[in-house]
Amino acid sequence: MATPAIEPGNPDTVDHNVTTDPTALPKIVITSGEPAGIGPDLVLTAAMSSWDAQLVVLGNQTLLAERARLMGLSVIFEPYSSTPAAEPHTPGTLPLIDLPLRNPCEPGVLEPGNASYVMAQLDMAVELCRAKECQAIVTAPVNKAVINRAGIPFSGHTEFLAAATGTDRVVMMLVSDALRIALATTHIPLRDVPDAIDAPSLLETLNIIHAHLMTQCGIEQPRITVLGLNPHAGENGHLGLEDKTIIEPVCEAAREQGMSIAGPLPADSAFIPAMREQTDVYLAMYHDQGLPVLKALGFHKAVNITLGPPIVRTSVDHGTALDLAGTGKADSGSLKTAIRTAIDLVTAKKKEGSELSVTGRGEGIQWSSA
Repeated sequence: MATPAIEPGNPDTVDHNVTTDPTALPKIVITSGEPAGIGPDLVLTAAMSSWDAQLVVLGNQTLLAERARLMGLSVIFEPYSSTPAAEPHTPGTLPLIDLPLRNPCEPGVLEPGNASYVMAQLDMAVELCRAKECQAIVTAPVNKAVINRAGIPFSGHTEFLAAATGTDRVVMMLVSDALRIALATTHIPLRDVPDAIDAPSLLETLNIIHAHLMTQCGIEQPRITVLGLNPHAGENGHLGLEDKTIIEPVCEAAREQGMSIAGPLPADSAFIPAMREQTDVYLAMYHDQGLPVLKALGFHKAVNITLGPPIVRTSVDHGTALDLAGTGKADSGSLKTAIRTAIDLVTAKKKEGSELSVTGRGEGIQWSSA
């Protein structure tokens, strides 16, 4: 295994004098994800395209080379070393930081021993961005179950990034051509959702979403539709009190702050075409309330964006698809969209001449001079 030419966190090997030139190309670090899944396949496919950014891939070269052979792809692996400025990606090349697998890996066969390899990718990606060697993270899918089976508590990339950056409140938002859907709660059991929804965190979530749409999406007055938690949004308290006692007051408080808020609305009718035309983003109360609609309308064309942390992070909208690993049949559309979105978000930040930071509860995202 080649030794990585850059050691995140080591000031002797990381260039901290990163240009703030708004015209400079970004460097995007990409994790290859679960080694037995389609993550390596997707990364290899994306490397065959042109990108107006420098891609830096984290993964195992032996595994990636074998996967390229299975897929019939001719890829040139280039050990990545720190450079003062990014260069556009050259199709057919794969700038790589080579990481060791603990155990051999076969496509489609999960191996708990390799969970540490998956987590090492995430740790290094965060350090590369913290050191300002890279400006965004794009993550390929991982298998949460096998990571936990290995004894590593892991509920998802979103929660990992929150902990790694010390961010109190992060928001998971999926975006497709048809919809934007943000989540008030992420990867928790359904029985825990009502207790996880409180007024301060819900208001902060709305502030984070509102700021993102204004600063990163150029929407002057974002229209946010908030979904109710209970059937019929609680039926005025007859089907649960959360909508009446928590969500409605928060919506009213957000309106008093100047936000355009509709809701809380019943989820079963909130996605009709007339409502979608009046909505820039939906805020769903839990994971499977909003995401089935988005995936039904735009699967493999959606991207997962983490709002809140000081690091830009995007991801695919699907899982590891073990049955497709190594077959060349996996659809790379979502990963390519995630890369494109990461580039656009970094470019938007540079044009603002600002750095993203997270302030206290309820205040959302603030922008400050770089």
